[in-house]
Amino acid sequence: MKIILTGIAGFIGSHLARRLLRDGHTVIGIDDLNEYYAVSLKRDRLADIARAGAFEFVEADIADLERMKALFAKHSDATHIVHLAAQAGVRYSLDRPELYVHANVMGQVAIFEAARKLNRCLHLVYASTSSVYGANRELPFSVDQRVETPVSLYSATKLAGEHIAYTYGHLHGLPATGFRFFTVYGPWGRPDMSYYKFATAITADEPILVHGFGKMSRDFTYVEDVVSCLVSALELPPAPDTTGVRHKIYNIGNNHPTPLLDFIGFVERALGRKAKRTLVPVQPGEMISTYADISDTQRDFGFAPSTPVELGIEEFARWFKSYHQVN
Repeated sequence: MKIILTGIAGFIGSHLARRLLRDGHTVIGIDDLNEYYAVSLKRDRLADIARAGAFEFVEADIADLERMKALFAKHSDATHIVHLAAQAGVRYSLDRPELYVHANVMGQVAIFEAARKLNRCLHLVYASTSSVYGANRELPFSVDQRVETPVSLYSATKLAGEHIAYTYGHLHGLPATGFRFFTVYGPWGRPDMSYYKFATAITADEPILVHGFGKMSRDFTYVEDVVSCLVSALELPPAPDTTGVRHKIYNIGNNHPTPLLDFIGFVERALGRKAKRTLVPVQPGEMISTYADISDTQRDFGFAPSTPVELGIEEFARWFKSYHQVN
């Protein structure tokens, strides 16, 4: 397959790129290398991807419609798209809401519009988020639930992305699958994620902030489990629904929520150090608990998350200590 992959220098995108290259696929990677977190980490991910095989990298803003149209026209023989690029982070959306509309709404439109430049787009897989469940309280979260109460601008823009995908399926026949990611973690992770922040603070002997007074829980999902599901899904576009639209949403989660305090304990053990904990209230826009119903994902793609959180955190800690050269 020839695959256009957006967000290739990102956390999940870099893991997926390595897997696709090792499987013998052609990868055209797009990323704007923005400064939301250290660009050096993104460049190091690209260097690591290159060890898995040759790929074409294009530094570009996915919301640049004309640039995306030209790029997709140049690679009109590509058959699959994996669209992972986005402005991530619930807390940052409180400070810079315009960045989320730019990347997650205009970016979604630009990628779907550009996809029409391909000779034959067999499947477009894109990233959504568990945050779209917002104020929903019925656990586990199921894709059959109504999602009408986003509690952050980040979740609102990702929910808009799902509607955009459906609309392009209705208007232009683009087959697309959206995956709602549930707190993905692992080596080469994002420094703004809780586990990375915990590791950074613990190794520096600084206190960590435990939001929600430690009463939160998350369905932590190991990155390689996510990648295996995305690879399986690529060649399985959705069948038409009752109106003929080929669009479907799935959850990707561990199907086993972990209390935050237990999770911190896993990080402590993996690093061999104790954390200095400061209990603080939940921040605006954050959800108290997430828990994924993955029955559809298991049925349609054979998805079987197999990495216990404590083992996944050990893998992250090994990478973290090596990458940051800490004991």
